[in-house]
Amino acid sequence: MNERSEPTTGTAEPLAGGGRMDSATEAFVAHRNLLFTVAYEMLGSAADAEDVLQETWLRWTKVDVGQVRDQRAYLVRIATRRSLDRLRTMRRRKEAYVGPWLPEPLLTAPDVAEDVELAESVSMALMLVLETLSPTERAVFVLREAFDVGYDEIATAVDKSPAAVRQIAHRARRHVEARRPREAVSPSQTRAALESFQRALEAGDLQGLLDVLAPEVVLVSDGGGVKQAAPRPITGGDKVARFIVGGLRKAEVVLTGDPTVVNGNPALVLRVDGEIDGVIAIRVEDARITGLYYVRNPEKLTRIDSETPLTLR
Repeated sequence: MNERSEPTTGTAEPLAGGGRMDSATEAFVAHRNLLFTVAYEMLGSAADAEDVLQETWLRWTKVDVGQVRDQRAYLVRIATRRSLDRLRTMRRRKEAYVGPWLPEPLLTAPDVAEDVELAESVSMALMLVLETLSPTERAVFVLREAFDVGYDEIATAVDKSPAAVRQIAHRARRHVEARRPREAVSPSQTRAALESFQRALEAGDLQGLLDVLAPEVVLVSDGGGVKQAAPRPITGGDKVARFIVGGLRKAEVVLTGDPTVVNGNPALVLRVDGEIDGVIAIRVEDARITGLYYVRNPEKLTRIDSETPLTLR
């Protein structure tokens, strides 16, 4: 059944009594982590993903669950539609955002890093690539490539024909493939590059940074107008290294890094004089860093104290 034409009954109260509501609650809870992951991959914002979950729940409580053949697919469909609506609104917010916009980093459990597909799909590098897609392209790509949703089901979720969805998926895949890392890098390789970067960073070692940064490295820093950050991406190993070292010397602070796992990949929580300053994630190719993603905006650092469960299933 089409989500918009389902018969509506019940209320929006999660703890309401009755077998139907109990069944609805059980189904929602069972798929909650999946729905959050879908929304987060589409939006890049945990706060907005949580809002989508609430909207999905409110819609779900009005559905006659007994008539739903595939509850997982139905819930994903609702979450996708709510995410698409929000994504279009967010585009206007991002246009007014001060400086570069980066996805909100999530502290994730070690098992996320062990799931290669999941770790790549939520990596900061890929999430940033997804920002270059249109809302519909992003929804189709995420549902097809990350969650292996069938074309017919995606078509229902995005209000397109299956043929149109296939074309959109092909176009989005080609766009992403042209911008994603050329080859998969193991967590151990990423950690090795990150450790070298951390040592050079903490020591203010210009040559050490030049050794680990690729010539074509790009630094993207997100301060959101609240914390100081480069107003636009900085490209080139020498420019990036000198920007980092120069900034540290000018600020005259003690910078330290705590290794962590963010979005399923090795990252650093950076502290200035002991206080959290931001989270930095990296993209590695051929054992050198080609991307540095530094989130300083305090509003985006609320999810680094406790693990956020993510899943593709």
